[in-house]
Amino acid sequence: MTEIIKDIITDGKYVELKYQVIDLRTDSVLTEVEFPLGYVHGVNEILAPDVMRALAGQAAGDTIEVPIDCTKLYGPRDESLVIVENVENVPEEYRELGTAILMENDAGQTKTFYVTRIGGDTIVIDGNNPLCGREVVFKLQILLVRDATEQEMELGGPIEQTPDLPKGAVPI
Repeated sequence: MTEIIKDIITDGKYVELKYQVIDLRTDSVLTEVEFPLGYVHGVNEILAPDVMRALAGQAAGDTIEVPIDCTKLYGPRDESLVIVENVENVPEEYRELGTAILMENDAGQTKTFYVTRIGGDTIVIDGNNPLCGREVVFKLQILLVRDATEQEMELGGPIEQTPDLPKGAVPI
């Protein structure tokens, strides 16, 4: 009987996976990547370092769970980064839950803030990372592991395929 040898994730391997980020306190899915995410292991770090380390040695078909204390990644919540404002004082294009707003301080440094709550006359805009202060589990499903091509190694991930179009056709 012939044993099938699976490629395992090591540096230089092209990997495709799907994942969920689950809040341990509420057991709710905070983020979900449903379409395969491709990268070259050891070339680019697409996820938290602990997650990347846990992927090493895994194979296609494996599902792993990696607990992460986001306070270690992003630091403790900083309540001075939470702005509560009258909704009328905020431009209309920013009055939608989840909207990212790039703000700049007096020194010219930029930071992304997110609209996290809208209720009554107030809107809450938060500069903390959305995972800050949470304990989560990354649940990863490994779909594919193979040797990366030279071009994938250079780019650190998949090569974008362009569709075959009839001669003279213009892509939209």
